[in-house]
Amino acid sequence: MADNRKFSDTKDFEQKRSLRITGMTCATCARNVERALQKTEGVRFAAVNLATDTAFLVLDEDVPQTRLKEAVEKAGYGVTTESVDDFEKRRYIEARQNLLVALSVTVPLSVLMILHMVGAHMPWFVLLEVIAGGIVVFYAGRKTIKGAWIALVHWHTNMDTLIFFGSVASWVTAVLNFLGLPVASFGSIGAMIVTLHITGRYVESRLRDRAAKEVKSLLKIQPREARIRTEEGEEFNVPIEAVKEGFTVIVKPGERIPVDGTVTKGRSSVDESMITGEPIPLEKTPGNEVTGGSLNLTGPLVVNATKTGEDSFLSQMISLVQEAQGAKIPIQALADRITLFFVPTILVLAASAAVFWYLRYDLMLPFINAARSWLPWVLETEGAVSFAVFVFVATLVIACPCALGLAIPMALVAGTGAAYKQGLIIRNAEAIQTSRDIGVVVVDKTGTVTVGSPKVVRHDLQPEDLACVIAAEKQSNHPLAKAITAVEDEKNNLSVAVEDFEETSGEGIRFKAKEEDYVVGKPEDFSAYTSDLEAGRTVVEVRKEGRRAGCFVIEDPIREDSAQAVQKLKESGIVPVMATGDNEKTARAVADRVGIDVVHAGVRPERKLDIVRGYQAEGKKVMMVGDGMNDAAALKGADIGIAIGSGMDLAIDSADVVIVKGGLSKVVSAVGISLKTFKVIGQNLFWAFLYNVVAIPLAMAGLLHPAVAEAAMAFSSISVVLNSMRIKWEED
Repeated sequence: MADNRKFSDTKDFEQKRSLRITGMTCATCARNVERALQKTEGVRFAAVNLATDTAFLVLDEDVPQTRLKEAVEKAGYGVTTESVDDFEKRRYIEARQNLLVALSVTVPLSVLMILHMVGAHMPWFVLLEVIAGGIVVFYAGRKTIKGAWIALVHWHTNMDTLIFFGSVASWVTAVLNFLGLPVASFGSIGAMIVTLHITGRYVESRLRDRAAKEVKSLLKIQPREARIRTEEGEEFNVPIEAVKEGFTVIVKPGERIPVDGTVTKGRSSVDESMITGEPIPLEKTPGNEVTGGSLNLTGPLVVNATKTGEDSFLSQMISLVQEAQGAKIPIQALADRITLFFVPTILVLAASAAVFWYLRYDLMLPFINAARSWLPWVLETEGAVSFAVFVFVATLVIACPCALGLAIPMALVAGTGAAYKQGLIIRNAEAIQTSRDIGVVVVDKTGTVTVGSPKVVRHDLQPEDLACVIAAEKQSNHPLAKAITAVEDEKNNLSVAVEDFEETSGEGIRFKAKEEDYVVGKPEDFSAYTSDLEAGRTVVEVRKEGRRAGCFVIEDPIREDSAQAVQKLKESGIVPVMATGDNEKTARAVADRVGIDVVHAGVRPERKLDIVRGYQAEGKKVMMVGDGMNDAAALKGADIGIAIGSGMDLAIDSADVVIVKGGLSKVVSAVGISLKTFKVIGQNLFWAFLYNVVAIPLAMAGLLHPAVAEAAMAFSSISVVLNSMRIKWEED
């Protein structure tokens, strides 16, 4: 269960929480749970995902877990706190046992039914149908009956309702036939319906589990214990929940790093592929940051814990992936409205068809005889009651909306899973639908087109001025500040007191040191630095008491994938635009090297939002790509915001998509996966609707056998799952 809290600038309370729901079998179940949660006091938003059995909530207050659980239970379902592995294992064992019972009874019963139909009549066969069919329907299918009963007592219907009425009605015909009434026995059909249903759900469940394995893989790499070292030098293992910020953690080769932290001692290669998607291990030495869940390969490391528990990078990733897989997109509303009224409508249609055939059977008999010559499974009987029951059962079974309910959630699970493997987290599912209409991509320069790790290539400051500037820049988190503080000078070992420090976003810093005022930021006269600017370098000028004291010439290497990514965006009909706070010459030099034609240079962070809105005013859908820091407003204002980098805090709040590691090529991947996912959603919905539109009239016309209908229903659900998994298979 995820529980992420935040407080906005206005001190408004917002809490995100995920629940694991039990007992859901179809889209109608998910919709009923969602409605129950939305009516709960303190719940601002609720979305329930059938594919992952989870509910994602946004709360206005700290709602007690018991209140949420009661709301779900009143709707007829449950909430479990079991771990994903334990829950799936228990569900798998129970499903397998029910399937084995159903198959062991239904297979021989079906063989005997065929023999009975071809002339090998057995006087005791109907009694066998009553007993064997009862075992399958009421024991192996007890969860289906329970689901249907829960729905009915709560005055709603679901897929289990259709299976319940269809299988029980079939079994009752065997009882009536055994009692001597002139009704054809469908007892074997009732058993077959339940068995095919259980088989289809079992296969579907296994495929769904495979599609959602990303969260499980993330959960599995979370270490359960950490080896800590006390101030006295004693080492011992403690549960990961007991590790606090500032603890010293010892990580041996072959172990997973249990916390986010900074290496204080040791050297080793660390595999971060499960988190970043990058297969090449990274060398870690003192001062380097490490991420919890990554694998220490070659040497022992001593790590100072900086983030633990829910604040850790891995925990945030798990919450984001779960949030994404439980989210909805606008087109989901159409499917939800249909499934809400689908089952009651089918019950009415099935009953109406049964009444029609009961009243008009003699009139329609020539049609039935003609159809039987082409379709051997059409029931051969002279009794109107038997044929009416035949039509009623077939219509109920064929209409189960499972495929419709899975069409969108399964595609989202597969799509977000494929994105995760590419180092992407699609945290706002609506971005998947919006991506197909994107016309403009506005990109920041530093950290987006470039590596984001600028280095000072030269400077001309005096040692005392350099010492003052470095002391001040240590108070800033700006990438250029980090580059300046990394300058090594053998004379720069003085301790300088900095006063009146002030940082202005997009401008630079002001401070006082040694009784003198300093300004560090953009040059007043760019013409003095023409050659460096034309080469794409950045110049940071230092002014002391209003006069130039020197400058830093800083270069940020262009990412290797930037030029190719820009070319692919153009080929897709998307216009790339650069918006940067750098000067015109530097921005243009970088843009020319990667192929960007439109450049907005020297813009403040708030101006980037104006640029985004300007393109939106022209009727274009805009994607904003930035580092999640100075670009927060533009990321929020764009139709899709993509944050690049591992600095997750602001990116989580501002972006629709988070790139864990990488550059513009990941933007191309995000667009590609989104387009592919939406295409699969369209295919799933088309085939699910077409299946029901074609099959239901055939069943009402008496042209579909209930067993054939159940097999077709199971096949449609499995085909939706398999089609959704193509997204992942094609990305692997």
